[in-house]
Amino acid sequence: MKITIIGAGNVGATTAQILSAKELGDIVLLDVIEGMPQGKALDLQEAGPMYHHYCNISGTNSYDDTAKSDIVVVTSGLPRKPGMTREDLVKVNAEIVKSVVEQVVQKSPDAIIVMVSNPLDAMTYVAHKVSGFPKERIIGMAGVLDSSRLKTFIAMELNVSIENVEAFVLGGHGDTMVSMIRYTTVAGIPVSELISKERLDAIIQRTRDGGVEIVNLLKKGSAFYAPASSVVEMVDAILRDKKKILPCTVLCKGEYGLDDVFLGLPVKLGRKGAEQILEIKLTKEEADSLNNSANEVRELCKTVSL
Repeated sequence: MKITIIGAGNVGATTAQILSAKELGDIVLLDVIEGMPQGKALDLQEAGPMYHHYCNISGTNSYDDTAKSDIVVVTSGLPRKPGMTREDLVKVNAEIVKSVVEQVVQKSPDAIIVMVSNPLDAMTYVAHKVSGFPKERIIGMAGVLDSSRLKTFIAMELNVSIENVEAFVLGGHGDTMVSMIRYTTVAGIPVSELISKERLDAIIQRTRDGGVEIVNLLKKGSAFYAPASSVVEMVDAILRDKKKILPCTVLCKGEYGLDDVFLGLPVKLGRKGAEQILEIKLTKEEADSLNNSANEVRELCKTVSL
């Protein structure tokens, strides 16, 4: 298998590191900065003997080297700066993502694209519009990350093993994400029986603010270990054809009563990409929250000019 990662920053390079340890395929790390992807790729390759993983890792500034990739992970884009609105960020990163995807399509017309660039839902929409790929081959990474944060905070609250916690979120990546507490369990026990509603509400809000909390702590930069691990979880499920169900950003075509909007939903991931969207029963409150999230994503996508 051939895996290309566009953007050799913290998220991209860490993704390459974890993927190489899993030996899922040969890895191409691409960035516009000359020497940077080449240096990181060589460093990772030299780590191979210590970790006993055997795959080819190369760095490049040319899309020619990404040709015939099986899967392409797009992390390119600018971070949100002080004073910048989400709409400002959309306009800037839409141009970057548009350029990236156009070249990916030209070199790897059969690839599956995993989007990581922010604002995630809008950038996945851009990738779909620009690529013309079928919807199962354009997938956004957000739900896996947000669900991991929710699981982490629940395990911390109860001082239990993270392995005991099952939780997931739906909807957009941001303030309108829908935490599915009704389906959240700890060793099979409904979490609502173990944590008060007040504390659960605080945990849900902390999950929504997960990225901002890390940005504020780091002062410079943003999260990359958990986002990279989330990407790998998806790539592993796809390339190993696991049929694993994960919350991912995909195009709705009637599911949950929603149409033509990219939103985080439970998805079966396999070698064909997003092979199936699973529909679960929602309460009226959950359905209303999901609709609200979808409306916010639609409004954000309206600011994109392609």
